[in-house]
Amino acid sequence: MRPDRDTLLNIICIFLFAGVLWQCESFLGDYQIYIAKLIFINIILALSLNLIYGFTGLFSLGHAGFIAIGAYVSALCILPPAQKEIMWILEPIIWPVSDLFTPFWISVLLGGIIAFIFAFFIAVPVLRLGDDYLGMATLAFAEIIRVLIVNATPITNGSLGIKGIPSHATLLVCYGWAVITLVLLARLCYSNFGNILRCIRDNEIAASVMGINVFQYKVLSFCIGAFFAGIGGGLLGSHLSTIDPKMFNFLLTFNVLMFVVAGGLGSLTGSILGATIITILLEWLRFLEEPMDIGIIQIPGIPGMRMVVFSVVLLAIILKRREGLMGTRELTWNRIFAFCRRHKP
Repeated sequence: MRPDRDTLLNIICIFLFAGVLWQCESFLGDYQIYIAKLIFINIILALSLNLIYGFTGLFSLGHAGFIAIGAYVSALCILPPAQKEIMWILEPIIWPVSDLFTPFWISVLLGGIIAFIFAFFIAVPVLRLGDDYLGMATLAFAEIIRVLIVNATPITNGSLGIKGIPSHATLLVCYGWAVITLVLLARLCYSNFGNILRCIRDNEIAASVMGINVFQYKVLSFCIGAFFAGIGGGLLGSHLSTIDPKMFNFLLTFNVLMFVVAGGLGSLTGSILGATIITILLEWLRFLEEPMDIGIIQIPGIPGMRMVVFSVVLLAIILKRREGLMGTRELTWNRIFAFCRRHKP
């Protein structure tokens, strides 16, 4: 069967953008590449949470726990055994973690699979709750994971964290995983499975009356979202080269939630735009915390002002467009061509 026009255009754009990124690595600075990689990782995290919250309507605040699982599992898989023996100084690392050594792409997949397994065990009791109670339960789960990481010193190196993680998460690798995540979730969300998830989100009772096994689909959606969060966590650990339990607190979940809400609940395109704009905005606003020279006068930076200004901007976006930048709409080729026809000179 021949692919349709939209599929061909999508494939062409994916490979063209990959070529641009491949060239960018040769003339962009380290800081610009660092931000670009962070954008792609945040896109993966935003897409994974959007499946859970935007498409299924599950108010989950435990995403940081799944990201932490993916980051630690991937880091333990790609660290050489000799480096582990040196780094674990509080308590000796236990077998078989001490001898575990896999290629990077396998480590990322293992991070997603372990996050999927954890999500299944937490989803079965927790997803019987609803709304605010579900949010509190998943938030407690994320905190439990963080405390376990701190105390499981023979496995995770405790509060010291893991340093010197091999930096296999290049710009093209992060872009490739973001594309894979987007394609798989787009196929999933705009199939009959996605229609069922939206039905559950809009009216759970009506979905149950129609014969849909609501609990089964909730668990499956929750676990799939956790799988991609684990993928993003594995890439994040390799990107930063250092991870510790303090990174995976509620603020991380809140940041991912901002990507989704600002972009639009139930819109994959919105998650991409939200993650891109907010990541760039957060980095750009760092100048507010640094001292500035104006002639002979030096204005000191104000600690915390970056987040104050960012919160005001985010509040303005939410008040102006309560549904987010895209709402539930997607940016399709038909919309682009229609826009071009309307504004044709």
